[in-house]
Amino acid sequence: MAERKPFLLRLDPKTLESLQRWANDDLRSLNAQIEFLLRRALQEAGRTPRPSYPPAPTDAPDGFA
Repeated sequence: MAERKPFLLRLDPKTLESLQRWANDDLRSLNAQIEFLLRRALQEAGRTPRPSYPPAPTDAPDGFA
């Protein structure tokens, strides 16, 4: 699993309450819900992080990847 970096997020109470209700509805923790929404927003904006290494070739013979 990738390393996670903690940080402080300040939200107004009504936004926090709404996010907590949404997380409860989706059976997620508040933290997981926020991370889910941020990842989805990045995908929709075409800003998902790219891997820092080249992907392995898919046409390599067995044992050579």
